[in-house]
Amino acid sequence: MTDDNRASKIEHENKLIRRLRFLVELTFATIAQDHDLTLDQAWEHINALKGAAVAMFPGKEETFDMVYLPRFSRLLAERFRAN
Repeated sequence: MTDDNRASKIEHENKLIRRLRFLVELTFATIAQDHDLTLDQAWEHINALKGAAVAMFPGKEETFDMVYLPRFSRLLAERFRAN
């Protein structure tokens, strides 16, 4: 693998990571701030996010579950406990 090819792959992966971070933050903010959102709709957003993450990083479903699912579970518990 040439240095240019390697740099290109690293740049592409960094772009995907930034995109995933953006989607995670957007989903988190949407769930936290949209008070008309139901619990089922919140889970639909999370599942859509997971689908996008796995499309960007195939085979990383388990990683998504370990890294992001606990964060979203805490948000859902906090957000919907009052309802």
